[in-house]
Amino acid sequence: MTIDSEQHDPTARDRVAGPGLDRFYGVIPAGGVGTRLWPLSRAAAPKFLHDLTGSGQTLIRATYDRLAPLAGDRMMVVTGEAHQDAVWAQLPDLDRTDMVLEPEPKDSAAAIGLAAAILYRRDPETIMGSFAADQVIGPVEVFQAAVVEAVATAATGRIVTIGITPTHPATGFGYIRQGQALDVAGAPNAKDVAAFVEKPSEDVAREYVDSGEYLWNAGMFVAPVSLLLQHLQANEPELHAGLTEIATAWGSARQDEVMARVWPTLKKTAIDYAVAEPAAAAGDVAVIPGHFTWDDVGDFAAIARLNPARDSSGITVIGETPRVYSSKASGVVVTDTQRVIALIGVEDIVVVDTPDALLVTTTEHAQSVKQAVESLKAHGDHDVL
Repeated sequence: MTIDSEQHDPTARDRVAGPGLDRFYGVIPAGGVGTRLWPLSRAAAPKFLHDLTGSGQTLIRATYDRLAPLAGDRMMVVTGEAHQDAVWAQLPDLDRTDMVLEPEPKDSAAAIGLAAAILYRRDPETIMGSFAADQVIGPVEVFQAAVVEAVATAATGRIVTIGITPTHPATGFGYIRQGQALDVAGAPNAKDVAAFVEKPSEDVAREYVDSGEYLWNAGMFVAPVSLLLQHLQANEPELHAGLTEIATAWGSARQDEVMARVWPTLKKTAIDYAVAEPAAAAGDVAVIPGHFTWDDVGDFAAIARLNPARDSSGITVIGETPRVYSSKASGVVVTDTQRVIALIGVEDIVVVDTPDALLVTTTEHAQSVKQAVESLKAHGDHDVL
């Protein structure tokens, strides 16, 4: 397979070959606040709208560019109404009819299900691929090769997930147990999914990694929209009915009225529970192992990991106007102020400096930032959330 380096060019679609790609539509769910990245990530500016890798690209732009050579201009984004202008600014080539705006967050089953329902009404033969807007992936060519295999497998009538080859016994991710190899033209690495497994303890996670049979569940799904909707209807009939009603009105004069009336009534549930797990039990799910690096940038420890210190200071600094002094210190500083930050004799420190909020913690306790956000919310400090 040949991937053109101009990944932002929608015409690059014609330069990638693979069974089913002529039916492929890329879908980017862009939701979630990323509370563990507060105060950088907030309701009005979630993590997918930030450059967290120093690449010069926001996470959603990087996601779009990874998919463009495969999907061309057949791309859809599902995001919150509050983020419409910011997403337009990041993705000016996105067709206006392919921006799906949620009045309020409803979790992944509603977001991905609505995209599938809209695409089904346009063309019931569509194969959609859902890839979250806030993940860091590389090398891009290895990811794209896995997607090509996933599309080829989906074209045989399967829901396909791309599982990540684990690098350590992570306890924060769900796992996928691989089953028998499948005989799929264009997808030599395709396997049956034996089971989806919830987040394990560290000892169990180590057993999973050592066995070589398990992959991390990164929430990447490629599927014929008809099959995805079939399983959604079987397992969440009320959710399916509501999404179908919205999709039926999509593009008409009734679109806004139906969305405003139906969306608030929809059940909040994850696509894993509503579709993937029951479909796997029915033997309808396959997996493609992804041999690329993957990070969901879940906290500031991840940012430190993705952005190693560039010099002997030991401090990773992210920001357009950083003024940081350090001595015998290590860690990460994220700043968008002019304030001078001096770090002396501290290890694995995390400092996030914004005009109205300051976070100081350590990489070890980075996951606990979410608790601070919950406390601020409970005390009514919504102005900084």
